[in-house]
Amino acid sequence: MRADVQLSKEVELFLEELRCIRQFSPHTLKAYQQDLIKLHNFINQNNISWDLVQGHHIRVWVSKLHANGLSARSLARMISSWRTFFEWLVLEGPRLFSYTMLLNPVQGLRPPKKAKSLPKALSVEYALVLMERAKQEAHCKSAIDDRNNGKASWILQRDHAMIELIYSSGLRLSEILGINYFQTQAYAKDSPGWVDWASAEVIVLGKGNKRRIVPIGREAMRALVLWRDCRQEQLKAPDGPLFINEKLTRLSPRTVQARLKQLALRSGLPLHVHPHMLRHSFASHVLQSSHDLRAVQEMLGHVSIGSTQIYTALDFQHLAQVYDMAHPRAKAEKI
Repeated sequence: MRADVQLSKEVELFLEELRCIRQFSPHTLKAYQQDLIKLHNFINQNNISWDLVQGHHIRVWVSKLHANGLSARSLARMISSWRTFFEWLVLEGPRLFSYTMLLNPVQGLRPPKKAKSLPKALSVEYALVLMERAKQEAHCKSAIDDRNNGKASWILQRDHAMIELIYSSGLRLSEILGINYFQTQAYAKDSPGWVDWASAEVIVLGKGNKRRIVPIGREAMRALVLWRDCRQEQLKAPDGPLFINEKLTRLSPRTVQARLKQLALRSGLPLHVHPHMLRHSFASHVLQSSHDLRAVQEMLGHVSIGSTQIYTALDFQHLAQVYDMAHPRAKAEKI
């Protein structure tokens, strides 16, 4: 307990129950204590007894904390603590304190919605730097690349094709790893994913077992054709996973994440790059160019347009940056 705060007997007994009977951890107890100190202070400031606290009091107090900068996450935890405390007070009030609380004043109160964090996307410039670095390394004629920790050069061809495809078509990591290669295209129909080499499209099985067809860009298609030929030199039986590891089996998610992270470091990018960031970059860059939200929704495989609308915020950020750099009055002194 904090020695500098004299808590009411109601709060003291409730915390004692959490500690001794419910056996909450010290960390959880501390969180409850901090939340109830705020409640205790409001009670004292407004000179209200516990049994007279109403829902409108709680809403006002929560609003004040929110206005003072308490995060939505902290508010949600605090409201949960208050609700649990008042539930206990409704049950134990008559026995322990000789008064009756008929209703829990926190019941039905919803915390403020948590602010959605924007997806992190590369700028167009950074995306191009990354793709060009992958292309340069893939086209290196040396069989062994010392900077690649002794990996064979075909690994670099694979990385280039894989990264180009993720960025070109906005695929999820699970989708790109599910793509298979078939010499006879008719066998592909039962596969989780495949490339239609004639039409330059990729067919994948997304969330909810929903199939979608996404175009493949020119640069990505060139890289894929080079990788297909290189891959067939490594495999005796060509049918199987499109992207393989050194053991000639399907690539793992961790390997893709590590390879992309290392490539970004070699490219000199000042941020951590992961596969889903390339998907976010695809969505953001296509939306910036086309402003066609429905088309981006279809290509990403989102069931709800709401999932795609978050990229409009990234598009607005880009427009704001362009304005700041280009408009002759953008840098005028603010008053």
